[in-house]
Amino acid sequence: MNKYLKNSQTFESSCIPKTVNASIAVLSPKKDKDFIVRKVTLAIDGSMPNHINEIQHQQYVLKGEAKVIVGDEEYHAKAGDFIYIPAGVAHKYDACYGSEYEFLCMITTKEDKISML
Repeated sequence: MNKYLKNSQTFESSCIPKTVNASIAVLSPKKDKDFIVRKVTLAIDGSMPNHINEIQHQQYVLKGEAKVIVGDEEYHAKAGDFIYIPAGVAHKYDACYGSEYEFLCMITTKEDKISML
């Protein structure tokens, strides 16, 4: 096994509570003290409800398309797009365009609190 290289398909995914057909895999080593990279997947017609995090998110779309709402703005996100979500701003996702939606979500290791809306 490679010490520094691992295919993202080999990481264990778990269902995200209060979502529809959404899963998450944490790709960063648990001992990392600076940031966390997570791979989030929404199946076709999957969704994540409106919520607020106390920390910022930086996201890169790997594949598929989804309606992403950040604050009052609605976006048609697709592969290759980068999404910045400031701390304290409501956001939600809906894979409503007939494809699975998958993105990397980068966050700091600061403690986070999620509020569902």
